[in-house]
Amino acid sequence: MIDLRKQTVLLGVVALAVAGSTGCVTKRQFRDNVSATDTRISGVEDSVEANERRVEDLRKDTDGKIGEVRGQADRAYQTGTQALTKAEEAEKAARGKILWTVTLSDDKVHFAHNRAELTPEAESALDQLAAQVKQYGKAVYLEIEGHTDNTGSSEYNYQLGEERADAVRTYLNLKGGLPLHAMSTISLGETQPVTENSTRDGRSQNRRVVVKVLE
Repeated sequence: MIDLRKQTVLLGVVALAVAGSTGCVTKRQFRDNVSATDTRISGVEDSVEANERRVEDLRKDTDGKIGEVRGQADRAYQTGTQALTKAEEAEKAARGKILWTVTLSDDKVHFAHNRAELTPEAESALDQLAAQVKQYGKAVYLEIEGHTDNTGSSEYNYQLGEERADAVRTYLNLKGGLPLHAMSTISLGETQPVTENSTRDGRSQNRRVVVKVLE
């Protein structure tokens, strides 16, 4: 593109020199005009190249700063995650010791395969738990864990364990009168079996909800 401009400017200089002259253009005058034009074009080329270098330097500097900011954000996220984990652990520790644990396994509450609905037997067991909590006379906190056997994918079992724990928490709140803020749920899916999943009875025992009552 620079060469085309250069040719255009040269032709313009020659045309002006011929049109505005009362006599013939000498070779020396022609060379002087061409030399002056070359000097101006070279100056423009140098300016363009210098500007391109500045743009490239600015791009590299910007990319470097963006990378640095991203690194700081990643480190801040990791720090925040670690802090949250520690806070959760501290919160659990602050709740105090476990007063008692109630395990609602299949032989008591009859969680059907792939189901989270509470049976009348399960509701009766939860009624007794709610009454015991109220009779304790002190504020307590309930941690409700949902467990499954290993049938199906781990993702599905995690969701199923969560649904079972939520069903217990909802019943204890609506029917048992326990406040929601005093209960939390967690799904452990198939990760903590109490026995082997190789038998029907074993899978039945692993389908359970564990309620921990903490002081």
